[in-house]
Amino acid sequence: MSDIIQLLPDHVANQIAAGEVVQRPASVVKELLENAIDAGATTIKLLLKDAGKTLIQVIDDGKGMSNTDARMCFERHATSKIEKAEDLFNLNTKGFRGEALASIAAIAHVELKTKQENEELGTCLKIEGSTLLSQEFIATGKGASIAVKNLFYNIPARRNFLKSDTVETRHIIDEFQRVALAHPTISFLFHHNNNEVYHLKKGNLRQRIVSIFGAKMNEKLVPINEQTDILSIEGFVAKPEFSKRKRGEQFFFVNDRFIKSAYLNHAVVNAFEGLIEPGAYPSYFLYLKVPAQTIDINIHPTKTEIKFDNEKALYAILRATVKHSLGQYNVAPVLDFNRDANLDTSYAQQKNNHTSTTPKIIVDPDFNPFKNVNQKENYIPHKREQKKQDWETLYTSVLSEEKDKQEELFQQQETANTQKTFQIHKKYVLSLIKSGVVLIHQSLAHQRILYESFLESITIKEANSQQLLFPVKINFSSAEIEMIYSLKSELENAGFSFDEFTKDSITIKGIPISVTESKITIILEELLNDMNLEVPDASFSHFDIMAKSFAKTLCIKNGAQLSEKEQESLVNNLFSCKEPSTSPFGKATFKTLTLNEIDHLFTS
Repeated sequence: MSDIIQLLPDHVANQIAAGEVVQRPASVVKELLENAIDAGATTIKLLLKDAGKTLIQVIDDGKGMSNTDARMCFERHATSKIEKAEDLFNLNTKGFRGEALASIAAIAHVELKTKQENEELGTCLKIEGSTLLSQEFIATGKGASIAVKNLFYNIPARRNFLKSDTVETRHIIDEFQRVALAHPTISFLFHHNNNEVYHLKKGNLRQRIVSIFGAKMNEKLVPINEQTDILSIEGFVAKPEFSKRKRGEQFFFVNDRFIKSAYLNHAVVNAFEGLIEPGAYPSYFLYLKVPAQTIDINIHPTKTEIKFDNEKALYAILRATVKHSLGQYNVAPVLDFNRDANLDTSYAQQKNNHTSTTPKIIVDPDFNPFKNVNQKENYIPHKREQKKQDWETLYTSVLSEEKDKQEELFQQQETANTQKTFQIHKKYVLSLIKSGVVLIHQSLAHQRILYESFLESITIKEANSQQLLFPVKINFSSAEIEMIYSLKSELENAGFSFDEFTKDSITIKGIPISVTESKITIILEELLNDMNLEVPDASFSHFDIMAKSFAKTLCIKNGAQLSEKEQESLVNNLFSCKEPSTSPFGKATFKTLTLNEIDHLFTS
């Protein structure tokens, strides 16, 4: 029998490796940005077209590469980051495997331009599907510019697997934010389809967080700072009142590398115990510095999972540090019923031994409150009005009161005989039917009604809009502005009217009739959270998620008192829906109890 095991060609092996390293355009963005940081860049530009499917280009001002290194960097397991196995446990760079560029070159058209500072000419290199097409000397600036075009051009199945441009752009923005947050001292520029998404200038950590997530984030942040022998912690957590119902703004960085750790996340959430509602999640931006030899990064292809030598000690220190900072800045409650929180001295003033001065009291000795007052002019004699009483009015009033009481009793009896709906504990509506009763969950039922109404408005007919007397300006981060702008046509169909879009705010001049002005911000924030959670991949999914989000935010909540007319309207509108039995989220809206079932309850 002949031998059947053979060594795979390099281009085939590279395509296999690309399946792990390059999952989507965001994976390429992450690898190229990290390479630019490892090269010592101070300014990095990211240019995209069609969510990275057509073009991903990263330009940096790092140290660049020689002519030989420019060719060698596309070989498998070729790297300048490590030399021996022991270096894996003392890593101070982002990359170390030498797989990324080889994997990217195997599934795309790649063009690299690079030059070192002391060289006169740079190198231009073109590769398609692991095949070198050309390598020549060119005149270019210091650093590197790498362009990745037509991603997955030779793997149609993988290209078809990619989601819509909106979804892929969102994944790229997530990766960009993680890299930018880890390196606030580096300037970043991000353009998508010739539109500027981010322009982040170098600065401190708070400035970088505010630049990415908007000016409204500044007031939410509580600083964290702790130095121990095991690790040092710095960063920010958001105040408990700004906690969210979705996990989103939660960032852990270990030695300037973004990681995911459910264990450390539990430590932070535990520190907020008693300060946030059940099911809410705090926002945090925490930077941990630990000795490189105490962690193992070489676990997952994406390098977002890390093993620590002493996880339990890190958990205890992290929890105590967050809890201490919340107490320092008067975020945690204090059991002092006579204390006025408005008169408290801030933590910064206490730390700087700031002393307040006694205010000066100025008295005007010439002030006379009775000066220029003419008592005669202001005197008005009291006049008594004598009311004429007619003895007939006594009997008329008594007769009218008795008549009103009789009419009121008659209406109450008539109402008791005709009322078909009853509210139970401000949560359920009981409706009488011929065969028995229907018990309706008022909140879930109203969700179904609003969902079908909004869905019809968005997809079939144009919704009515009410114009605001004064346009409302709302601040959002650049990524959120980009997402809202991508949904602009759908939101306009739903009844919203936009006046202006800027880099960090939107101005709304019209809203749907069923929406109040005070709920505009809540609705849009919930919509953004739901869009991030659902990850739609089709155009209809946008409509569906939007209608669900509006319905969930605007529905009648449990605990709301409903009048008899509101109860009847809820029942009638529910059974006018196409699918009245379930809410938009698949929960039952009502339960029917027949007379036979009720009788059976008392006979069994």
